[in-house]
Amino acid sequence: MKSSLNSSPLPSLRRLSFLNPKFLSSQTQFPKPHLESPLSENPNPSTNSSQSVTSKSDFPEKATSEIDFHENPFGRDSELTQTKVISTLLSHRSEPNSALEHFIWAEKERGFLKGVDAFCVLLHILTGFEETHVRAQILVNQYASGDSGPAPQVFFDRLVDCAKRFDFELESRVFSYLLNSYVRANRIKYAIDCFDRMIELQLYPCVTYMNILLAELVRRKMIGNARELYDKMVLRGMGGDRGTLHVMMLACLKEGQPNKAEEYFREARARGIELDAASHGVAIQAVCSKPNLRLALELLKEMREMGWVPSVGTFTSVIKACVKQGNMVEALRIKDEMVSCGHSINLVVATSLMKGYCVQGNLESALDLFNIIIEDGLSPERVMYAVLIEYCCHNGNMEKAYELYIQMKNMDILPNVFIVNNLVRGFLKYRSLEDACKLFDEAVECSVANVFLYNNLLSWLCGEGKVSEACSLWDKMVCNSVVPNLVSYNSMIHGYCRIGNMERAHSVFLEMLERGLKPNIFTYSILIKGYFRKGDIKRALDVFNNMVAAKITPTEFTVNIVIDGLCKAGRTSEASDRLNKIVERGFVPGCMSYNNIIDGFVKEGAVNSALAVYREMCEGGVSPNVVTYTSFVNGFCKSNQIDLALQMWNDMKKKGIELDVTAYCALIDGFCKRRDMGTARKLFSELLEVGLSPNTAVYSSMIWGFQNLNNMEAALDLHKKMISEGIPCDLKAYTTLIDGLLKRGELLVATDLYSEMLQKKIVPDIKTYTVLINGLCNKGQLENARKNLEDMNKRSMTPSVHIYSTLIAGNFKEGNLQEAFRLHDEMLDRGLVPDDFTYDILVNGKFEGANALVGTSCA
Repeated sequence: MKSSLNSSPLPSLRRLSFLNPKFLSSQTQFPKPHLESPLSENPNPSTNSSQSVTSKSDFPEKATSEIDFHENPFGRDSELTQTKVISTLLSHRSEPNSALEHFIWAEKERGFLKGVDAFCVLLHILTGFEETHVRAQILVNQYASGDSGPAPQVFFDRLVDCAKRFDFELESRVFSYLLNSYVRANRIKYAIDCFDRMIELQLYPCVTYMNILLAELVRRKMIGNARELYDKMVLRGMGGDRGTLHVMMLACLKEGQPNKAEEYFREARARGIELDAASHGVAIQAVCSKPNLRLALELLKEMREMGWVPSVGTFTSVIKACVKQGNMVEALRIKDEMVSCGHSINLVVATSLMKGYCVQGNLESALDLFNIIIEDGLSPERVMYAVLIEYCCHNGNMEKAYELYIQMKNMDILPNVFIVNNLVRGFLKYRSLEDACKLFDEAVECSVANVFLYNNLLSWLCGEGKVSEACSLWDKMVCNSVVPNLVSYNSMIHGYCRIGNMERAHSVFLEMLERGLKPNIFTYSILIKGYFRKGDIKRALDVFNNMVAAKITPTEFTVNIVIDGLCKAGRTSEASDRLNKIVERGFVPGCMSYNNIIDGFVKEGAVNSALAVYREMCEGGVSPNVVTYTSFVNGFCKSNQIDLALQMWNDMKKKGIELDVTAYCALIDGFCKRRDMGTARKLFSELLEVGLSPNTAVYSSMIWGFQNLNNMEAALDLHKKMISEGIPCDLKAYTTLIDGLLKRGELLVATDLYSEMLQKKIVPDIKTYTVLINGLCNKGQLENARKNLEDMNKRSMTPSVHIYSTLIAGNFKEGNLQEAFRLHDEMLDRGLVPDDFTYDILVNGKFEGANALVGTSCA
């Protein structure tokens, strides 16, 4: 690296003296002066405070070539030595310009043995007079930026030694120049070393130069060094000025310590430092990042009262803090104040306000503000588009979301994976798989798609049971060198579990282990649930035990899967025992775990066992909820203990438990089965009065109850009410209505309802076909009854003995004996064993019993 000294009138000084440090040791020894000057006890010079630090130095760049030189103003000397040069310099110590001229002349003379002491003496002379401070700065700048010369430590020591030997006052100015010159030369380590040596000698740099060094350390992200330097100064009673405060607060913000920045601000104010707009601005930025909106607003008001105009950055910080705390009213007020101060709304402010609107559910205002930004000539950035597209997708406004996406691309703004992810999720939720796949393919072509985007689509496909499509996507992901992660494997395992292919799910699990991926709680939970659904209780429990052995603590979600699976398999006692063992290992069960066991015992008819679990639950400090009580209401109703069901119902009300539709449905169904439709009606009305909407299950129970009393008018009215309110009518309701109509001989209305059911793609089950064939045979519609039997065959449904007996009885009644015996043989071929009614018809030709059989309701 070339030094600026090469072009200065001091070439020999750099080339000879500073290139080779041996000259320091080979110098002629000077006689010690008759009086050595001791180090000053209080050398701290008066300093000028820095208002703000914007550059490394205010030192001039003036070259020494601009200095006037003379041939030899002091007369020629045949033997020019360091001793003579220093002696001459000292003789002109009160004439700094003359001393400089002699030094420059000596440097140009041949035979002059160069050394650093003469340079140090010159610097002390120049810094002793205000008129030559600039010249001293230039010389120090040239030295510090040079490639050679004595080591910084050596040069510092020589400056100190020369001051002592030649009776110069040891004060901080020349050392401050050296400190700042190292900063200018990007030699920060030398600057720090110089600072430390100055502190040791109690030579304190002026605040301006200290601020310059601090600012450079912060710029280089050497925050620890900056804080250490600052602390050393504070310990010596120098807290700095507002420029120092500004630098240290910025350092804290860079480190993510807004509290520390605020602390600096408070300390400076307590010390009486005159603060400025810049200091307030950084303090506001600090408190906004916490965020402490109240204090930010106070400081902003204080700035305005002082007559200062806050910067755009200050206004922006406050607006963002307002939005973050959901205070849009204040955010908009500050925005207006910002505009009144002559600032324009920038993209950061606009984006923050748009997000604030969106979070509050006011997407329309966010889009209006976006249009204003466009009209004002601002060019939106990707972050703004990302915010609007995200919330358009959340609100289901996919047309607008896609419009913004196209607009962004037309402006040559490349969408990132976050934007595409939101669009893909939105399309999958609100539009179609086709739209999502089209956008996904675009992302792949643009190299935007990453594993997270693949996982979004993969998870949706597997959740919908579209495993073959998921496999194709998996292959595409691997071909595009996108490495599947744990979420990818979990999605595929979930997909196979959903369709009941547990062998393939297990294979994917093993492949995941081979890839070095560690299964998490979700992996095990998915497999456990899959095996329970498949009815493989042993494998489900094995997976749970393996999870525990792998030191993965089961969550309440996982425990509930196990408890629910065992209860649904009719092994509620085992579920209760297992829960107790898990509790012994430190697991704290929640309400759901107990509810599953209570519901299991109730469904098994073991109400006393359910009550025992209920008491255990209460004693354990777990409060029963509406689900708990609903299970008991269901159980008591099914066991015809309606009084106990009502007692539970009243207990719920007394404890202030909010009743839901399921709870009402349980009690309504119980009264319907008791044929007490008066009470059922009252509960139905109460349900509406408390603001709940009856669901399909409630309507189905009411329809069954009225049909069971042959009140088809009321049943059909409920059906019409369901349709008008958009509540789906399920298979149970349709079967009940068709059965009631056929019993009344209303064949056409029943046929219309059946057609309506099929149009809604509701597939009839064995009960529906039993009702249809019963009703048709009763009306002598044997051909139509036979067609329903054929329809069952097409759907791969095996007719029951009851259906065959009904058809055989019908054919006997009509005299179709050959068809009756054929149906008997078909029944035997299917492995069905005729019952007593069937043989009675075939052997004795009696069909009266069969008629009674045909008339039996299947509901």
